[in-house]
Amino acid sequence: MYPRIHNISFDCHDTYALAGFWSAVLGYARHADAAPGDPEAALLPPGGATPNVFFQRVPEAKTVKNRVHVCLEPAGRAREQEVERVLGLGAVLVSDRRRADGTGWVVLADPEGNEFCVLRGAAERADTTIEEEHP
Repeated sequence: MYPRIHNISFDCHDTYALAGFWSAVLGYARHADAAPGDPEAALLPPGGATPNVFFQRVPEAKTVKNRVHVCLEPAGRAREQEVERVLGLGAVLVSDRRRADGTGWVVLADPEGNEFCVLRGAAERADTTIEEEHP
């Protein structure tokens, strides 16, 4: 038997604000005990699923590219719609890796600079026979 991932953790300065951003992105509920200024915050996925998303305050700022990042697959909307929605929530564009044939992805950063990708959704991938080339 193998372990399951319980948390995906983010180091950050403002746990409450960053948890709010990711709550809006993922549709996860902020833990009921979370409050502004807390050193930790957690988001809980719907239905008791995992992984949770955990935020912990650290004193240092992010200085280099993430060694681990999250890849999002849109549900019920196209990649372009998801990118625009998340940009509207406060993300910033880091790198646009979309290709003319519809493949590729978009690298964004959350308000504290943590990179993440937005891939094509399942319906978009089903519309083509081209394989995705995301690392």
